[in-house]
Amino acid sequence: MADLDRISLLEKLKTHFGFSQFKGNQEAVIRNVMAGKDTFVLMPTGGGKSLCYQLPSLLMEGTAIVISPLIALMKNQVDAMRTFSMEDGVAHFLNSSLNKAAVAKVKQDVLSGKTKLLYFAPESLTKEENVAFLQQITVSFYAIDEAHCISEWGHDFRPEYRRIRPIINDIGQAPLIALTATATPKVQLDIQKNLGMADAAVFKSSFNRPNLYYEVRSKVNATKEIIRYIKQHEGKSGIIYCLSRKKVEELADLLKVNGIKALPYHAGMDAATRAENQDKFIMEDVEVIVATIAFGMGIDKPDVRYVIHYDIPKSLEGYYQETGRAGRDGGEGRCITFYSYKDIQKLEKFMQGKPVAEQEIGKLLLMETVSYAESSVCRRKSLLHYFGEGYTENNCCNCDNCLNPKPRVNSQEYMALLLETLCEIGDKFKAEYLVSVLVGRSNSLIKSYRHHKIENFGAGAEKDDRFWNAVVRHGLISGLIDKNIENYGLLSISKKGEEYIEKPFPIMITQDHEFEEVDDEEGGAAPSSKGGAADEELFLMLSELRKKIAKKHGLPPFVVFQDPSLEDMSIQYPITLEEMQNITGVGAGKARKFGQEFIGLIQTYVEEKDIIRPQDMVVKSVMNKSSNKVFIIQSIDRKMEFEDIADAKNLTIDELLTEIEAIVNSGTKLNIDYFIRMVVDEEKVDEIYEYFKDEASTDSVEEAQHELGGDFTEEEIRMVRIKFISEQGN
Repeated sequence: MADLDRISLLEKLKTHFGFSQFKGNQEAVIRNVMAGKDTFVLMPTGGGKSLCYQLPSLLMEGTAIVISPLIALMKNQVDAMRTFSMEDGVAHFLNSSLNKAAVAKVKQDVLSGKTKLLYFAPESLTKEENVAFLQQITVSFYAIDEAHCISEWGHDFRPEYRRIRPIINDIGQAPLIALTATATPKVQLDIQKNLGMADAAVFKSSFNRPNLYYEVRSKVNATKEIIRYIKQHEGKSGIIYCLSRKKVEELADLLKVNGIKALPYHAGMDAATRAENQDKFIMEDVEVIVATIAFGMGIDKPDVRYVIHYDIPKSLEGYYQETGRAGRDGGEGRCITFYSYKDIQKLEKFMQGKPVAEQEIGKLLLMETVSYAESSVCRRKSLLHYFGEGYTENNCCNCDNCLNPKPRVNSQEYMALLLETLCEIGDKFKAEYLVSVLVGRSNSLIKSYRHHKIENFGAGAEKDDRFWNAVVRHGLISGLIDKNIENYGLLSISKKGEEYIEKPFPIMITQDHEFEEVDDEEGGAAPSSKGGAADEELFLMLSELRKKIAKKHGLPPFVVFQDPSLEDMSIQYPITLEEMQNITGVGAGKARKFGQEFIGLIQTYVEEKDIIRPQDMVVKSVMNKSSNKVFIIQSIDRKMEFEDIADAKNLTIDELLTEIEAIVNSGTKLNIDYFIRMVVDEEKVDEIYEYFKDEASTDSVEEAQHELGGDFTEEEIRMVRIKFISEQGN
């Protein structure tokens, strides 16, 4: 069958799969496989990798062995193959999910010649009984799907994948086809070496997905931003990726209480629930799947319209593959990532305890991700360069950096200085070392190479690390600097770079992004700082109303509502008591006691200004399952000592007081007199209480200490302030 002419091959494609044309490199790959040659396929998600081994398996003698990393992926592909064939036994998988009767049926179909595709997880392939069974059959070829799992430099390293070659040798020789959607030159080399297919024909499709829009946002109020985005794109399918199972569950719950059809998906769930949730997403019973990276590999849903990363991935390969699940039909695909350097620091901490070599690789991959996120260079250009592909367009017109470019400055002299310094220190160092030499930051390593003595040491001290990193990145993308493939991360000057030193020309470089360092751990409910998204005019009107109500009740204004609450009102425009309860620092009690007049003012303001209230801004929160609130309220009702309450919840007294303050500030009444009487003199209590009632203009403890004098501790003032706000405000 290897010498099929083009018309015959197209007829087979039409007969078996219903397509009238091949995509991209598919035909060339299929012919290479059918000619019995080793084949390496680099093809982006949505490019049609599966067909590259599915069609040859149907046309060649014997059974093709497909090694795949996920049970869900195997099931998906086996089901798909069976829809193309009259024979149910045409495709099977053998893995731990099958019982003895099912295993026997699979083996019977394979031995009878019905089965053309047999899927294995690498763990199952290594079992002696499976090796012995496969030695009895004719293997047409071996297909290693998701081949990047072989490489420690890949984004989804699986140690068992590195044992595939010896197992194949035990079963019997046959051609190999290795396929992946993401491989840097380093990963490609690693895969080919490990599989012993250095002479394989390599078919590399372009990694450019022109229909995908790439954007990186600061991780400020990320959950609120996500809810707003989903509601603006109602009816469209989307995937949200988180790094931890806990965050997947929390975010899925939060989306559900805000009226979004969403389900979680992660490896900690039982297989049946995972499969059910995946099917509901594919069948469009739900709009959104919140998942760890386990979701999406090989899932053939062409109309995913957005992929959101709540957490930035550990590597650019991971990012590329996950974003690649959007717009596989060539239609709209928006890829939005929330970035905070604190997340990178968390990922670095997770690496501690792993072997040193693994930590080094992990950190280098993370730094590539940081570089991508913080860079102002075209996102498409950065990604394609990472995968060893050039992109010559100046503006892709479909990423945040190209649509909203930052000002560029001529950096000719800086590029020349950087390249000269790189020439001088040689090709044994990474970007971090080069930048340290340029800014004049001496350390033991620099001293050991005596690079603190070179002429250019400190010559770039007028600029900071952020600027020099941008110059390094521009040098790499422009081909003036090379990054060593074998010794990943080591920089060297290219021929083009040497020519640049001789004949420099203007190079326009944009400064990197500076991202705000704000955590989004509490579900994004924190308001932005005043003057950000807040309506200034409404904020001032609310402040005046607060003053009026406070005067009427004979209270300081902060007892009615604190500034963060007014600020959140001027962002969210609550016009019902239910909406008022979703405002920061406003619980049911406080909403009932003071909320009505504020709601009236906001409603009038909204009508007069013709403001369209974005309903998705009113983010309902999920009761935090780990919350101490109920326990603390019940313990205070039982008059437990604070030390005992704190010990029971593993809190310090300071943390306990913070929890109690949050409860009282949101409108819940608590009586802590029993404990105050035990630890604070009565005269002190009266003096602090009177201060907050008659003198204080804010609820600041520092101001109170300053006014009351040094005899009053911070704890005493905080406890009496809790008593005062609870009695007067709630």
